[in-house]
Amino acid sequence: MLGEINPFLKGWRKGLRSVALIYPNRYVGGISNIGLQYIYAEINSRDDFICERFYIDVFNGLRSVESGRSLKDFDIALFSLQYEEDYFRAVKILKESGFKGLKIAGGPCCMLNPKPILRFFDAFVIGEVESSNIIDTILEAKSKDDLVGIEGIYTGFEDKVKRIKPKKLDFHLRQQIVGEGAYGRCILLEVGRGCVRRCRFCVVRQIYSPPRWRDIRLLLDVAENYRGVVNKVALIAPSVSDHPKVKELIARLVDMGFMVSPSSIRADTVDDELMELLVTGGLRSFTIAPEAGSEKLRDILNKDINEEDVLNAAKIAREKGIGSIKLYFMIGLPTETDDDIRELIDLVRKVKNIVPRVSVSINPLVPKPHTPFQWLPYTGFKDVRKGMKELNRRSKIIKRGLSKIADISIEKVEDFALQTILSRGDEEVGDLIDIGRPTLKTAEKLGFLKYLEEIPADKELPWDFIDHGYKKDRLIEEYEKVW
Repeated sequence: MLGEINPFLKGWRKGLRSVALIYPNRYVGGISNIGLQYIYAEINSRDDFICERFYIDVFNGLRSVESGRSLKDFDIALFSLQYEEDYFRAVKILKESGFKGLKIAGGPCCMLNPKPILRFFDAFVIGEVESSNIIDTILEAKSKDDLVGIEGIYTGFEDKVKRIKPKKLDFHLRQQIVGEGAYGRCILLEVGRGCVRRCRFCVVRQIYSPPRWRDIRLLLDVAENYRGVVNKVALIAPSVSDHPKVKELIARLVDMGFMVSPSSIRADTVDDELMELLVTGGLRSFTIAPEAGSEKLRDILNKDINEEDVLNAAKIAREKGIGSIKLYFMIGLPTETDDDIRELIDLVRKVKNIVPRVSVSINPLVPKPHTPFQWLPYTGFKDVRKGMKELNRRSKIIKRGLSKIADISIEKVEDFALQTILSRGDEEVGDLIDIGRPTLKTAEKLGFLKYLEEIPADKELPWDFIDHGYKKDRLIEEYEKVW
């Protein structure tokens, strides 16, 4: 039905324990997740287990892709929660399916703060499962009690949970399912994990530390298995161009006949050689994330790129034949004023003078757990209601300033307020999730707008029980530099 290459089909037989691997979002995102592919292959490699996949846009997430079996017929359900908005779909699947087995969630949202969804699952995996015995432990478990006190697992009874992680990325999944995913029809090469940068708003440097890179010999060896099977490779990492041998890797993949699609490229790493390689590898549009329009705000973000980096990257891209650039920005940053918004508009106009087509994506900042910004008020205003009005006003200024020169996508301030509540909330926020698709007005009636407000730096946080290996005092020092 999905036209997949290399699907892993395992026949059902008596005595098999069944595992449902659920991505409560669209197929294009799920098939592009290398972590899910790893877990799927790992479980199906075991004689006594069968694992099948579920996506929200295939049978509404209630029946499996492989056999069409109902979720309620499976013994264990493993959910991957990549985005807070997925909570609503995950709970909807659980309710509508009638599933009664063991319910376990993992993914970045669980590594940040599982408290808002604690009531809906038996346990949460905190970390990266490779090189651990977590999968074995989960598969052997008959009930929640079997998972209490296990390293890397949170059931609600543990005072502290230390994130698990492989020290080195000296392996890579070889048997992949190829479908029409976020990067097109391709194989996935995860070139690294974590990030060497120190952006204050970003969770990656905290929950995937330390930064780790894969040896390109391993990556090329995996790619070799797919020559003649697919013609495209997606390179996956928070910042692909920070890999110490990225140019050699791309050049070798191009020589092997592959098109190459990087998940992200830092503007300050772009030079003629890198762009030439990317264009030769099939790049036709380019994405840059300045995050803010002014140098002042980029310094506050600790983004470590300047306007010259952005414009230089655009010039090089245009010289190499790229005619389309997408720019990502945030609003609602600490100390942001209308002057910063005007500088955002000016930067887009400068890029537009270089390339023919420009699209702009703008999101309100969500102050995420485990980052130096985790204590900030949503919108950057101490009076959050006033701040939301201001962000809506600033969004209109951006639309007026750019509507004639760029395609603009601005996310709703109210939607990202809900995301902030889901991200920073405690167990009581489960009441909001239980409703289904609540509005911000619903959250206000439940008294949850308090999760949008500034948090005192000395207050205990719902996610403090998770040990990601950093010192909280260091985050406070970073926070005090900007607020």
